[in-house]
Amino acid sequence: MRFTSLAPLLLCLAIAPLARAADAPAIDNAPGPLLRDGSLPLIPAPAHVQRTQGAGFTLTASTPLSAQGDAARRVAAQFSALLARSGGPTLVPSVGKAAGGVRFVLESVTTNGRHPPGTGRHPSGTGRQPPDAPAAATATEGYTLEVGPSGISVRAATEAGLFYGAATLAQLATGGSDGHIPAVRIEDAPRFSWRGLMLDSARHFQSLDEIKQVLDAMAAHKLNTFHWHLTDDQGWRMEIKRYPKLTEVGSCRIPAGDGGRDPATGAPRPYCGFYTQQQIRDVIAYAAALHIQVIPEIDVPGHATAAIAAYPELGVLDTPLQPLSEWGVFPNLFNTEESTFTFLENVLEEVIALFPSTYVHVGGDEAVKDQWIASARVQQRMRELGASDEMQMQSHLIKRLETFLEQHDRRLIGWDEILEGGLPPQATVMSWRGTEGGLKAASEGHDVVMSPVTDMYMDYLQTSSPNEPPGRPLLTTLARTYAFEPVPATLAADKQHHILGLQANMFTEHTRSYARLQHNLFPRLAAVAETGWSPVQQRDFRDFLARLPAQLQRYRAWGLAYAQTPFEVAVAHQDDRRAGSVQVSLANPLGYEVRYRTDGQPVTAASPLYQAPLQARVPVTVHAAAFFNGQPLAAAPSVAAFTAQSLLTRRDDELLTCPGPGQLLLRLEDDGPADGPRAVFNVNIFNPCWRWTDADLTGIGTLKVRAGRIPYYFQLAHDEPQRRFEAATRAHGEMKIRRGDCSGPAMAEVALPASVGADGFVTLEATLPKQTTGKGDLCISFTGDTRPAMWVLDEVTLAR
Repeated sequence: MRFTSLAPLLLCLAIAPLARAADAPAIDNAPGPLLRDGSLPLIPAPAHVQRTQGAGFTLTASTPLSAQGDAARRVAAQFSALLARSGGPTLVPSVGKAAGGVRFVLESVTTNGRHPPGTGRHPSGTGRQPPDAPAAATATEGYTLEVGPSGISVRAATEAGLFYGAATLAQLATGGSDGHIPAVRIEDAPRFSWRGLMLDSARHFQSLDEIKQVLDAMAAHKLNTFHWHLTDDQGWRMEIKRYPKLTEVGSCRIPAGDGGRDPATGAPRPYCGFYTQQQIRDVIAYAAALHIQVIPEIDVPGHATAAIAAYPELGVLDTPLQPLSEWGVFPNLFNTEESTFTFLENVLEEVIALFPSTYVHVGGDEAVKDQWIASARVQQRMRELGASDEMQMQSHLIKRLETFLEQHDRRLIGWDEILEGGLPPQATVMSWRGTEGGLKAASEGHDVVMSPVTDMYMDYLQTSSPNEPPGRPLLTTLARTYAFEPVPATLAADKQHHILGLQANMFTEHTRSYARLQHNLFPRLAAVAETGWSPVQQRDFRDFLARLPAQLQRYRAWGLAYAQTPFEVAVAHQDDRRAGSVQVSLANPLGYEVRYRTDGQPVTAASPLYQAPLQARVPVTVHAAAFFNGQPLAAAPSVAAFTAQSLLTRRDDELLTCPGPGQLLLRLEDDGPADGPRAVFNVNIFNPCWRWTDADLTGIGTLKVRAGRIPYYFQLAHDEPQRRFEAATRAHGEMKIRRGDCSGPAMAEVALPASVGADGFVTLEATLPKQTTGKGDLCISFTGDTRPAMWVLDEVTLAR
């Protein structure tokens, strides 16, 4: 579920993308936007679109807006607000019918005796049919939208369906359409009933306003489930009145390094935050108005450090704990005493009283059993309960909580580890370690939500751009997210209805700010929304890319700080330093057209179209931008300046890791300053060694390395043996320079200092042997234990 037991993560890094179901949408080998015939600038794509006769309708500020009945009037008001927020005119709802305008109609049967299209089961638990079933007689989220020269009507059998019709209409009238909407009839309903986003508020905390902005964006994308991760090792974020120390103690931690100290006094600077029960009610009510259910997660038996810090009697060991300022997998588990089970039931009782959702998430993931194995008391308790091993002990706890939830008219859902040791028949599985757990659970008759780490984790980097914020190593591109198919091809047809849908997961170890959160979620959440809503036959990645620029325009109108990196131009180069020349290659990660200039003038849609690598003498500066229909997609052009000096320098993000066992590349943030921007480094935390491929050392006598120190803030459980470092021979270690495969004797080394400069960095200079010449891989590493702090490389420069 996180960076986790690293075994599944390392496997993900080593293998090709998981195979898709046979009916999953194909991703073109050379993706680029291509609008399909009849396609409309809508995300997600509707189930059925029929172009009709007539000139369409132009929506303006004077267009009448009418609705009858309280529910329809609520939707009309929401439509008016969303339309204005998306860059359209402000419409004033009127009472009664108005000719020549927009009408919202809530009715059980539409005109011409036709029912609005239906869908499968809603997450609240009523009714079920296969994900691609035909229209049902009673729709829960479907709608019909008709546009003609005389006006627009939106009809649905439920308020939720009418709301989604309003969201579609708001898209049709914005995103560059200038309010002109073609004559069309749309019959629409979602493929899946669970279209979710999980947000981790335990590692980094979001304000109520930020949570509500996320909910607004979810609703506009027709997502309907907000899974709220409220407890973890790093923080307990939900007020529990019966146990006040959960927030008094468990909601604060001291960040590692400079970020945990007051810059003026040096005193500890805690990172705190929790939601009161009234604030939680406020979020739930806000979400309900947007037809989003809120699913709480209280994690057991692992990810429990913050709770045990608050109430030590809940833990296995006698050692006092504090909420952690580290990331990874931790050994601290709830103990197995009856009093601890009672504590968890008491907590769930308050959770149930707050959250009206049918489901309560109990985690169940990454519970490293070492403490249970070593505890004589836990082993005795297992014998008392008839548990033959630790997995059965966890299963006993899960079954106990499942029974408690059923007694309170709730259903248990947990990560796919809850399958191990046996699962209660009514439990629902959220499959994160790939899709295999979901396939197994559905085959056994359990409901499943697919959220595999390989495709649905929004905290993984989405491009290889150096402008990506800190994040985890697997590259989860927009194309990969879009290609994910939730229903495995090998799942029997009579079990496919158990796949309730899919969910994107946003863990926040590296997401310190709301700006980063928005960057990570968008536009990938648009791809998740389309997979959850649209029929398989309507999903086409190139068509999606052609519709996406209109959605970006709406994002800008909302003030949403979506990721710029997928819309930038990636710049790669090969240089001949001695000849003073460079070959520059340009590409947009999504295949949009690229235009460029080398004369310092602004890049426009009329600038030269990039078609082949550029050959140039240095100095030269390349400006480049991606365009669609004549409009630039990124906020600013990409700029790459090449000089004789720049050819002698490489940043850490331009270097590769060193070959050999032990690879876990992370994009890590510095620990300081306490506030404001921080440096970001690419580093293999299992083997911190950097490699400049084909470095030409002819005429080079000195290597200058700008390096810094950051806390080693990871606990890796059973993956810890993969952490490697070279033993130091000096008091504070050495920087070593090697050539070739990075494993031979050092050609140069420099003693490391006891501390770095006031800015957190130091420049180290290594003198190379006089006979050094020619091209070859250049390896830079630091000796000494990576704990409690590790060296990181910021920049390396060759000097004569």
